[in-house]
Amino acid sequence: MSDTPASNRLRPILVTASAAAVFLILDLVTKSWAWDNLRPPNRQIAAIGNWFHWSYSFNTGSAFGFLRGQDFSRPLFIVVTLVTVVYMAALVRKLPTDRLYGFFAIGCIIGGALGNMHDRLLRQDSDPHGNLTHGVVDFIRVCSPWNPRGLCWPNFNVADIALVVGVLLLIPYLMFHAQPPEIKENTPEAKPAS
Repeated sequence: MSDTPASNRLRPILVTASAAAVFLILDLVTKSWAWDNLRPPNRQIAAIGNWFHWSYSFNTGSAFGFLRGQDFSRPLFIVVTLVTVVYMAALVRKLPTDRLYGFFAIGCIIGGALGNMHDRLLRQDSDPHGNLTHGVVDFIRVCSPWNPRGLCWPNFNVADIALVVGVLLLIPYLMFHAQPPEIKENTPEAKPAS
C-alpha cells in the first residue's frame, strides 16, 4: 500500500518549517549584529570592493521606503504579514507534494515576513527629530561598480532576500506545478463506474 496523504504531507511541512526557521534566525542574528555595530554615526563597512557594503538604515516603511513615515503603515504591514503567513500555511496543506521547491519557497516567504514583522513589533530607533519610531533594520548596501556617481540599490536585509527568493520560486511553482497530477486513463480511479 502506498503512503497515506498524511505521510506524503510530512516532508513538505518539514521543508517549509526548516526554511522558515533558518531564514528567520539568520535574519534576526544579522539584524542584531547590524544594530550593535553599524548604527549612527552611520558607520559603513566596505565588505567587497566599492560595491558591497554593510551600512545601517532604519526603514519605517516597506520596500524602497514605500509609506515611510505614515502613521498607519506599521499596523497595515503587520496585518498584511499575518494574512500572508496564514495564507502560506494554508497552501502547505493544499498543494501537491511531488515537488518540494514550492514548499521551500513558502518557507522563505514565511521566514522573511516574520523577520521583518519582528522588527515592526519590537524595534525602535530615533528619527531625525529625536522621536522614537518603530521600523525595520536594513544593512546590506549594493552599489554599481561601473557608475561613477556610485548608484546604489536601496538598503535591504536577509528577510528581504528570503522574500524575493521565495516569490521568484513560488511563481513558477504555482504556474506549472500547483495542480494535482492528472490521473492516468488506465488507472482504476479513471475508469467510469459500471
